[in-house]
Amino acid sequence: MKRVHWLIAVAAFLWTSNVLYSQPTADIGHRIQTIMARPEFAHSSFGIEFYSVDKQKVLYQFNSDKLMVPGSTTKLLSEGALLESLGGDYRFHTRVYRTGAIKKSTLEGDIILVASGDPNLSGRIQSDGTLAFENMDHSYGGPDSKGLGDPLLVIRQLAQQIAAKGIKRVKGRVLVDVSLFPEGERELGTNVVVSPVVVNDNVIDVIAESGGKEGALISLRVSPKTAYLQIINQATTGKADSKVDLNYTDEKVNTDGKRSVTVSGSIPMGHAPEMMSYAVPEPSHFAATVLAEALKEQGVEVEVSPKAGDVDFKALATQYKPENMLAEHVSPPLKEEVKITLKVSQNLHATMAQFLLGALVAHREKDFRQAGFDLEREFLQKANLDLTAASQSDGAGGNAFFTADFMVRYLLFMSAQKDFSDFHRGLPVLGRDGTLFRIQVDSPAAGHVQAKTGTYYVDDALNKNIMVTGKGLAGFMHSGAGERLAFAAYVNMVPASADDPDAVQKIAGQALGEIAAAAYSATTGAQSAGEAKQSYDVLIRNGRIIDGSGNPWISGDIAIRGDRIAAIGHLSGAEAKRTIDASGLVVSPGFIDMLGQSEDALL
Repeated sequence: MKRVHWLIAVAAFLWTSNVLYSQPTADIGHRIQTIMARPEFAHSSFGIEFYSVDKQKVLYQFNSDKLMVPGSTTKLLSEGALLESLGGDYRFHTRVYRTGAIKKSTLEGDIILVASGDPNLSGRIQSDGTLAFENMDHSYGGPDSKGLGDPLLVIRQLAQQIAAKGIKRVKGRVLVDVSLFPEGERELGTNVVVSPVVVNDNVIDVIAESGGKEGALISLRVSPKTAYLQIINQATTGKADSKVDLNYTDEKVNTDGKRSVTVSGSIPMGHAPEMMSYAVPEPSHFAATVLAEALKEQGVEVEVSPKAGDVDFKALATQYKPENMLAEHVSPPLKEEVKITLKVSQNLHATMAQFLLGALVAHREKDFRQAGFDLEREFLQKANLDLTAASQSDGAGGNAFFTADFMVRYLLFMSAQKDFSDFHRGLPVLGRDGTLFRIQVDSPAAGHVQAKTGTYYVDDALNKNIMVTGKGLAGFMHSGAGERLAFAAYVNMVPASADDPDAVQKIAGQALGEIAAAAYSATTGAQSAGEAKQSYDVLIRNGRIIDGSGNPWISGDIAIRGDRIAAIGHLSGAEAKRTIDASGLVVSPGFIDMLGQSEDALL
C-alpha cells in the first residue's frame, strides 16, 4: 500500500487560495475564496490567475496550471491570430461579375457574386464605416435582440450598382461562388452553417410576439422577407405565467432549393417579443435568391435561379476580369469585424477565422481549417507559450481547453503586438456593453474591466437542468490603484436551472464578474514581496499544497507568522527564522481552530 506523507500547516486562516506576496493579494484571495465557497460551486472547479503588467509578476493564482473548459474566451486566440496575420486595416472585397455580353440592356449570360469571406454582408454597416452591434446578438435569439437595420443592405447596394450598368434583363442565372473554402460545416455554438458568403450572419430573423388572447396564434415578423423560406405559423399564445417554448419543426426542401418550416409551440401572453433566428442551411443559395430579388426591386428582369448544383466555378473564374465586374462591396476594416466577434461573441465569425487564415494567408486549396490552425500555432509559438497547456479544434470555443496561466501569458503576448489597440478596443466592458452589459453593473469595477466572456453548457436530463461545463472571463483591467492587470478566471461544472434563461449568468457569470471586481478593488499599491523581503517565523518550502478536501492545489511555499498563515505561493524572496523543506510532501493548510495548537508546536 502506497504511503502518502502529509505535512499539516495549521492556521486560523482556513485554506483560501495560493495567495502570493503579502497583504494586498491576501485580500484578493479572501474575497475570491468567499465566492468559491458558495454552495452552488460545491462540485465545481476554478482556475484563476491575475498578473500585474506593471510589476511583471503574478499577483494571484488558483489552479492556474489546470486545463479548463474556456467557452468563448477561445475567440481571443482565433481573432488575435486573424488580426495579426491580416492586419487591422484589411478589407474584404466582394465582387459581382458577368459571364456574357450586355446587348440592348440584356445580359447574355450569368451574374456571379464571388464570396470573399466577408462576415458582414449585413445591416451592421454604419454611415461612418464602423460596424454596429446589439449587446445580445440576433443569432442567439431571446427578448433582448431586435436585429440591426436592413439585413440586405449590402445586397441591395450591389443590385443598385448592377442596375446602374444599364442592365434591364438577365438571360442567365444568378450564382454565388463559394469556392474560397467549402460551405456546409456548422459552427458548434449556434449551429449556423459556415460559408465564404455571409448575408445577415446566415440567418433569417424571426421575431415572435404573443397574440391578443390566450390560444390565439402568435404574430411573426420575418426579416428579410424572401422566397427562400416559407414559414407556417402554428404557434399559439400561452398563459401569462407559462414559459417560452417555440420551435422550428417539419422542415421541407423543394426541388428548387427553397424551404418551408413550421413554427410550433407557444409564447406567454404579454411576453416581450422573442427573436428566434432561423439558420439557413445553404448560405450560397440564400444569397443568390436575395440578390435576384434585390435586382427585381431595381427593375431588372431576372429569374430566381434554382439551386446551383454542379456548376464548374473554376471554369467560370476565367471571366472574373475587371472589364466584366458589375459591382463591388468593400468591407469596413477587419478591426471592426474583430470588435463585433469579441463584443457579442459571434460564433459564426469566430469559426470562420481558421478557414480565412487557411484561404487568405496560407492560400490552400484544401484542408483550410487545419491550415488555419497551423498558422495560429506558428503565431503562438512566437510567444514561447507552453502549448501543452492549450487545446483547440474550433474557432469559437465549442471544442477547446486552456489553463488560466496559458490564457494570461497569451494576453500578455497580445499586448505587445502591433494591432493590440484594436484587439483591446473590441473586448466587452464590464457592466457596460457586449456580453458583459448585465454583469456587475453597479460595481466600482464597471467600466474598468475589458474582457471576453465564455459559456458552454450541456443538458442534464437526469436532473432536468443544465450543466455549465465551462464559464470564463479573460482580459485586462486597470485596478482601482491604477495598476494594469491581465487575468483569466474559469469555473467548470456548475449546475443551473433549465427553466431560467438567465440562470447561467446569475450564478456563474456574476461570480466571475465578482472575482474580477475583487481584483479591481483590492489595495494593489501596497508593498509586495518583490519590492522588499518579507520576514516570517516559519517557511515551508516546495510542498505539494492541497485544499481542505484533499484535492491538489499548487506546488509552492507557505509562510507563517505567529499562529497565522501570512502568505502562500512562490515566495522566493522571503526569509524566516525557521525553514522546512517539504519536497515530496503533501502540505495541508487549515485546522488551527479544531486542533488548538500553534504551527510551531505541530511542526
